[in-house]
Amino acid sequence: MARLDNHTLEVSVDIDAPIEAVWELVSDINLSAHFQSEFIGAEWVGDVRGPGSVFVGRNERKGRSWETTCYVVSYDPPHAFGWAVDDKDAPGATWTFRLDEIDHGTRLRYERVIGPGPSYLRYAVEKYPEREEEIVATRSAEHAANMQLVIDGVKRLAEGTAD
Repeated sequence: MARLDNHTLEVSVDIDAPIEAVWELVSDINLSAHFQSEFIGAEWVGDVRGPGSVFVGRNERKGRSWETTCYVVSYDPPHAFGWAVDDKDAPGATWTFRLDEIDHGTRLRYERVIGPGPSYLRYAVEKYPEREEEIVATRSAEHAANMQLVIDGVKRLAEGTAD
């Protein structure tokens, strides 16, 4: 299982818009639901926003739906917004938007890191250890595709070219 811990994916896009405008978009916990189908929405728990704040996300995939409690673990406006899934100290995954100023706007990176806590991906690999490589590759490809849809959607919104 060690190969699954810290398994990282990252997608990126350059956006012709100021970093503050991109930050306003990616710090909206419901933004991703507009561009891909697995994540369907979220609600903040309480009124606090920033490090340590909590939200509940809702997901659907292949006839299965579930909720996750997410803990904001990176909050550095306008440079980073990230959350740990299910446990802030031992998350099933950590998702982070990272923003950097570049010559003509903003470079947006979206990162997913698996582990070290329990997750459905970990469960599937434990159940079918002989298929670990296939399971991880398949799920990672799904995540990467959805992540790319999200950052491409952010680009369209920030540049004013959204449908």
